[in-house]
Amino acid sequence: MRRSGRRQGQADEQLLMVLGAGVTVIGLVVTVVNWLLAHWWVLITVVMLAALAGAGWVYQRRQRARWAQVQARGLRYALGQLDALHHREFEHAVRELLRRDGCRDAVQVGGGGDLGADVKATDPFGRRWVIQCKHRRDGDRGPAVGTPDLQALNGTARPVHHADVVVLVTNGRVTKPGQDFAKTQQLHLVDRHLLGMWATGSRPLWELLRAAPPPRRLPALS
Repeated sequence: MRRSGRRQGQADEQLLMVLGAGVTVIGLVVTVVNWLLAHWWVLITVVMLAALAGAGWVYQRRQRARWAQVQARGLRYALGQLDALHHREFEHAVRELLRRDGCRDAVQVGGGGDLGADVKATDPFGRRWVIQCKHRRDGDRGPAVGTPDLQALNGTARPVHHADVVVLVTNGRVTKPGQDFAKTQQLHLVDRHLLGMWATGSRPLWELLRAAPPPRRLPALS
């Protein structure tokens, strides 16, 4: 009985403390509200300062984004630089060029089990790009990309990766049978010549291709 009485007493004390704290908080809130009502100009000043601070934060964020876009547009690769890259670095370079073009979600996914896709991206027009990269250390003097590589890409790009635009990029060359196969399957080839135009210029890749699919949507206004 004594223990239950002590527990009840402790519970009552805790309840009184909670009630006391609640009354104190309510009292403080009422005091602050009454003070603000009496000094309304302070509240208006605080709101205006907060609005100015928010506007300044938004402005700075937009400026940083615009500067990042300017820097990205200035990205250039010479063919000699691309030749000297490791094949994985070559994939990264292709990804960065797509980001320069405005494909903000461009990612490098090449590796084991990539199912023919080394780089994926969505362009500002809503088209889904799937790119396979074939790097040649000796450039156009290295082995040409043949039909088997294009067949592997063609077999997965649309049914597996849901591509709208399927591209093979190489710093080398493509065999004549490979070129013929690409035409029949609506695959886009970026060989050494076209890669040089893309990497050393500032035009997006879809402006350099002969027949890109129509846009899915209009690009968002910046």
